[in-house]
Amino acid sequence: MGEQELREQVRERYAEAAVRAGSGVSCCPGSADLTGGLYDEAERSSLPPEAVSASLGCGNPLAVAELREGETVLDLGSGGGIDVLLSAKRVGPAGKVYGLDMTEEMLALALANAEKAGATNVDFLKGNIESIPLPANRVDVVISNCVINLSVDKPAVFAEMFRVLRPGGRIGISDVVAEDHLTAAERTERGNYVGCIAGALSFAEYRTGLADAGFTDIEITPTHEAAENMHSAIVKAVKPRDAAARELPVVANSGCCG
Repeated sequence: MGEQELREQVRERYAEAAVRAGSGVSCCPGSADLTGGLYDEAERSSLPPEAVSASLGCGNPLAVAELREGETVLDLGSGGGIDVLLSAKRVGPAGKVYGLDMTEEMLALALANAEKAGATNVDFLKGNIESIPLPANRVDVVISNCVINLSVDKPAVFAEMFRVLRPGGRIGISDVVAEDHLTAAERTERGNYVGCIAGALSFAEYRTGLADAGFTDIEITPTHEAAENMHSAIVKAVKPRDAAARELPVVANSGCCG
């Protein structure tokens, strides 16, 4: 299957998920109640039900992002907006949260959820995670919840995260990661691409990709099994304070994955 076909399959699946918000469909196999045990009851009850039910992630990136008052946050693949809205509460009125998604349906749902929640410090952007429509050195923290595995160009995603982060900025990501001994074919045997399995990187590949992009202090911690020898994991890394990101032109797009 070609990259363009994969992109379209991903777009269609998550557009459908937005329309069917509340169906309980999860990105992570074996997780019927996605948010159970990932977001606590107080967090869930503070949000519109549609934001909670449209979450298709595999973890809670906010649990390790350590967001602070006044920070600027970017959520890659923001979906129905659950992590954007929770982040907005943590950074407060002086902070800002961007949500980036590729589907009109998810963006419409997220905007409606933000209005219901009364969130005034959020902004939702249409685009893909391989070409983030923000200037360099704009955000303090990048979060993402089970989205990077869906990208067909992960080195571009890592480079873009590095570019938009300010020096000293950090990432706190939930994603599916494969054990190092699994081949690409063996990952495909365990699940399809749009189900967040076939496209997952191994632990070593993830570390190498982040390091090649310039990140340091890389930590990848498995949290629970998503498929045999494949795990939902928390990924953390830092952009060095002395790093200089190249300023690239902002390109409007409506491509895949995020």
